[in-house]
Amino acid sequence: MAPTHPVALVTGGSKGIGRAIAAALLESGTHVLISGRNAADLASAVEVLLPLGQPSGAGVASFAGDVRREEDARAMVKAAVERFGGLDILVNNAAVGILVETAAMTGEQWRETVETNLNGVFYCTHAAIPHLRARGGGWIVNISSLANRNPFAGGAAYSATKAGLNAFGEALMQEVRYDGIRVTTVCPGSVRTGFAGSDAGAAADWKLAPEDVARVVADLISHPGRSLPSHVDIRPSMPPRKK
Repeated sequence: MAPTHPVALVTGGSKGIGRAIAAALLESGTHVLISGRNAADLASAVEVLLPLGQPSGAGVASFAGDVRREEDARAMVKAAVERFGGLDILVNNAAVGILVETAAMTGEQWRETVETNLNGVFYCTHAAIPHLRARGGGWIVNISSLANRNPFAGGAAYSATKAGLNAFGEALMQEVRYDGIRVTTVCPGSVRTGFAGSDAGAAADWKLAPEDVARVVADLISHPGRSLPSHVDIRPSMPPRKK
């Protein structure tokens, strides 16, 4: 019997795209645990998110941890399972964008990018798979970027990790599909979040809103079991014209 309320873990869920995804899942009747590195940001997010699940009885909780640490990744998955009774959805959203040209990038900046955007996804996914299998299947949604195939100056590290994430998701999809686990990669274009120091003000109104990406994720998860939209690109409808 399917659980009354599915359970989701959303990494990087205290702000931006992650918080919007958590909101959309709560509104659809899904229990959600959000994770992040800043406990104060997580507490603020839970306060905002909590009322959204009340009509359906869906709950929200948080876990302060760093996906770059394998033990933290395992602990946040365990926290979701223990708080809500299982795990059905993993949204690998936590990411960093340190936009520095290669010659100026430090080894520490490179490692932070790779360890968050790739290692963190592996650690969370590795910890989640046994729990998804125990439920008879579920979803793993990786939030990538159109930068995976549109590299740009200053974004070598970021673009490389997102290309790696896409390849990881494609291979993973083939590995776990017969366990009933569906894997999809969502690649947004420019999003109005202030991520990596980008403009989140009125001048960025042409960009996607976090809620646009969240709607894609929620719609994907509602697909019937016979279908697997394994890759979705989402981009602004009308970006500024190139002069």
